[in-house]
Amino acid sequence: MQKIEFTKMHGIGNDYIYINCFKQQIDDPGRLAKIMSPRRTSVGADGVILICPSDKADAKMRMFNLDGSEGKMCGNGIRCVGKYIYDSGIARKETLRVETLSGIKTLKVTERNGKAASLTVDMGEPVFAPKEIPVLFDGDRMINEPVIIAGKEYRITAVSMGNPHAVVFCGGVKDLELEKIGPAFEFSPIFPEQVNTEFIRVIDGSNLEMRVWERGSGETFACGTGACAAAVAAVLNGFCKKGDEITVHLKGGDLYITYAGNSHVYMRGAAEKVYDGVYEYEP
Repeated sequence: MQKIEFTKMHGIGNDYIYINCFKQQIDDPGRLAKIMSPRRTSVGADGVILICPSDKADAKMRMFNLDGSEGKMCGNGIRCVGKYIYDSGIARKETLRVETLSGIKTLKVTERNGKAASLTVDMGEPVFAPKEIPVLFDGDRMINEPVIIAGKEYRITAVSMGNPHAVVFCGGVKDLELEKIGPAFEFSPIFPEQVNTEFIRVIDGSNLEMRVWERGSGETFACGTGACAAAVAAVLNGFCKKGDEITVHLKGGDLYITYAGNSHVYMRGAAEKVYDGVYEYEP
């Protein structure tokens, strides 16, 4: 049997199992994510995130979905990585740098009682070029374009925040049969690398209500990159103003997103530790 020390953390309900790889080595993180993530028979989470040494930043983040696939970026996850780095003393700084497969992200820590309570992440600039998202579309940008998914027309705004997002504005989100609609989007042939899909109700110019289907994980309580994509799409479609802070209301809580004048997207939100544990498994 092999023992792995881990920490359970969440960002407004988007929960992951965090493993400190400064202290231990994980040989097959994809397999580990598949066996640790089930909620009724194992630890239970949206996936596994490794916190690793980096020669470019304070730490490197690798995230694995519950199906074992590796993702490039997780907005809620990176805030928890920042909290772990700060609270554990790996890097006790107000400004942290974390390496991801989507580049190095900068985080600013807001401290309370000696620990990181919330973090603001510079998520960089959104990507609109269809080939880079990727989405099969002939124009320069896919903004409010009609697409047939599972026999129904949806108007999609496609954005990459280091991972691909399809944003759909609709009249309401509470009654959506997301377990049916989500997979149809995720595996649509127009998204060669699958896609995260955000369904958005515009409350007013500063508030959005969102449900999300994440590729590889299904519906989650929150998605940080998805909230960023939703805010950017809301600006592009004229629902919100660039430079204003937009509150995105998710099942797990609220995130605060600003699509700033410098075209960077800033995400502010909480990060919380739940507990430490030890997991035993057959390698």
